[in-house]
Amino acid sequence: MKWLSLLLLFVRELILSALKVAWLVLQPKLRIRPAIIAYPLTVTNDAQITLLANMITLTPGTLSVDVSADRKTLYVHAIDLESKEALIGDVAAGFERKILEVLR
Repeated sequence: MKWLSLLLLFVRELILSALKVAWLVLQPKLRIRPAIIAYPLTVTNDAQITLLANMITLTPGTLSVDVSADRKTLYVHAIDLESKEALIGDVAAGFERKILEVLR
């Protein structure tokens, strides 16, 4: 059930992100705020970090760029960043929380 919950969350985020990116592209003037943020990781092992990074990359509008050498920070590019804190909170409360539930 936990894997299904993670899958459903991913599909939901995939659809919402795709709609947001489509909306950005369809605007007459492209007003995006691209940014790279340092996301503090709660996940610790390679499988958890890889799953989180891949889910972020597969979600339209975001891209995992790199993981720090100490594996405590994931660098994420966002095509339109409204708030660094909001993005960190969304990932922590969504993908990261579910990944920890599944892979612990």
